[in-house]
Amino acid sequence: MDKKQLLIKYWNDIACQDADAIKDYFCNDAAIRWHCTNEFFNVDEFLIANCEYPGNWCSEVERIEEIGELVISVTRVWLTDESMSFHVTSFFRFQANKIAELDEYWGDDGNAPQWRLDKHIGSSIK
Repeated sequence: MDKKQLLIKYWNDIACQDADAIKDYFCNDAAIRWHCTNEFFNVDEFLIANCEYPGNWCSEVERIEEIGELVISVTRVWLTDESMSFHVTSFFRFQANKIAELDEYWGDDGNAPQWRLDKHIGSSIK
């Protein structure tokens, strides 16, 4: 399986909160960093952070880019009731087809701030 297919499957398993499946993607000593909240996780901690987060989730990979050994994904993750939605940009480094390092930047999806709406600048992407 190529890395693009692997990451599409990975994000599906993340949304399903399947701890056993997720653990298999990682090297035992993988380093996971969530920069927006200044958190560092080992694999077991990452599983808790993802699999014990409340709610039922969906995901859609919007873009995957490969630059040498670095693979970058942009993914939308949302609650099935649509009450929360995020976009995450993830930087993956692999060793022997396992994730050795993962750096992520999560952002809440939402409306533009009122000051920009008041200026009538920009338009919707979708």
